[in-house]
Amino acid sequence: MAQIIYILCILTSLACAWLLLGSYSRTRHRLLFWSGMCFVVICLNNVLLLVDRVVFPTSVDLMPYRLGSALLALLLLLYGLIYEKE
Repeated sequence: MAQIIYILCILTSLACAWLLLGSYSRTRHRLLFWSGMCFVVICLNNVLLLVDRVVFPTSVDLMPYRLGSALLALLLLLYGLIYEKE
């Protein structure tokens, strides 16, 4: 059951990134770009979670990489919120 939830999280974050970046390509609003990039990294974070918990549950610990990717995603969104003015 956990695998299904992890895969659904990956697909949801990928869909959000796709929609945000597609909207950015049409409107060129910079905040959409930074939000889309945030969701791209969140999708990567979810892939790392799937690999860490399902593929290699005991042999590999990907927690530092998952935390780093989550921090990167939040920093991208924070940068977009602070420095992109319209």
